Amino acid sequence: MPKIKKVLIANRGEIALRIIRACRDMGIRTVAVYSTADRDAMHTQLADESVCIGPEGAKDSYLNESAILTAALLTNADAIHPGYGFLSERADFARKVEQHDMIWIGPSPDMIEQMGDKVNAKQTAKKCGLPVVPGSDGAIKSLNDALKWADKIGYPVMLKAAAGGGGRGIRAVNSREDMAEAYQVTKNEAQSGFGDDTLYMEKLLLHPRHIEFQILGDKHGNVVVFGERDCSMQRKNQKLMEECPAAILTQKQRDDMIEICKDAAKKMGYTNAGTFEFMFEDGKFYFLEMNTRLQVEHPVTEAVYGIDLVREQIRIAAGEKLGYNQSNIVPHGHAIEFRINAEDPKTFVPNPGKITLYAPSGGLGVRVDSAVYTGYTIPSNYDSMIAKLIVHAQNRPACIMRADRALEEFVIDGIKTTIPLQKKLLANSDVRQLKIDNHWLEEYLKKSE
Repeated sequence: MPKIKKVLIANRGEIALRIIRACRDMGIRTVAVYSTADRDAMHTQLADESVCIGPEGAKDSYLNESAILTAALLTNADAIHPGYGFLSERADFARKVEQHDMIWIGPSPDMIEQMGDKVNAKQTAKKCGLPVVPGSDGAIKSLNDALKWADKIGYPVMLKAAAGGGGRGIRAVNSREDMAEAYQVTKNEAQSGFGDDTLYMEKLLLHPRHIEFQILGDKHGNVVVFGERDCSMQRKNQKLMEECPAAILTQKQRDDMIEICKDAAKKMGYTNAGTFEFMFEDGKFYFLEMNTRLQVEHPVTEAVYGIDLVREQIRIAAGEKLGYNQSNIVPHGHAIEFRINAEDPKTFVPNPGKITLYAPSGGLGVRVDSAVYTGYTIPSNYDSMIAKLIVHAQNRPACIMRADRALEEFVIDGIKTTIPLQKKLLANSDVRQLKIDNHWLEEYLKKSE
């Protein structure tokens, strides 16, 4: 069994710091990589070693596979952890890591490739017994093909880029008259955004919730499911708040889906961390996609289940057995995560700049994952998320009360953040009474204009 002694973290910001901390807890040395824009970033200061991999643009640094591999080889790293975003779901990069005799901390390159293509992912999910949204059997080959499938499925439908992600390359089509324009625009978006204009089609659910199940699989055939998260609070397919567990589910719905997901992951031969994402409407689940990586919202699962998912990723990559089974996975309480973004809370326009005061909230049941500090200047080159506030309590009402206190305490001066909006959302009666769906936030924001 290979022993991991040094991990290169192919990422930045709070997730790079999160991985550094897990490695430190395990006695593993770390290598940070950084762009010139991140010279003063916290992850470069806390890692055992740091290597500059290029200029400020992501494509010249954090997406520069050759620079990252070179840094790993020069520092004698045993393994590479990609975090999320950037290269985390690039099968070709994962293969290169393994070809250079390093350990890839994540699912196999073949699995990343298989589940990264949305058409293949849906077909795989169907074969493995996961419930799927009614849709096209494979790719849409022409406008005429799109019209035929839409007639068969029934409007409204969604056109989606097969290679899509991050909420891009998706368009709703409400009628036959709208199809020609929507088809061409989505095809163009897919080509420019992902270099692949392949589209597929699904039935558009009108009031769905976004429910996802966290899985872990080792290299010995063992799989466990760490319950579910409700990620329905989103705007333009970007999540703003996440909860664990999904309080809207009955215990039977939860138990049934845990078994279905566990069985599917076993059939797939899935290893390492992954997430099955579903749309949930009228008591039914519909497979959406699979994320073959660690999720941004993994801390709420850690809070409720008392597990360090990054540590488990590293253990699995090193060939160790899980050491527990599904009967050992017991939830405790409720957790909510708030994504704190450096954005204007009214317009969502990014607001990078210098933080003049950073005073995160604390206390029992409060965790903050962040890599910013007083005096730090947020660069304009990357994602606007600068912190995650994770609150845990014995039940959802108590968690909401604690979250209200924690948001009130959280001080970030010098820039605009989404904290004022999140305070308002938490006070909203629909949010407190679970009367939301994937479209609720956008409707709320329209009314607030």
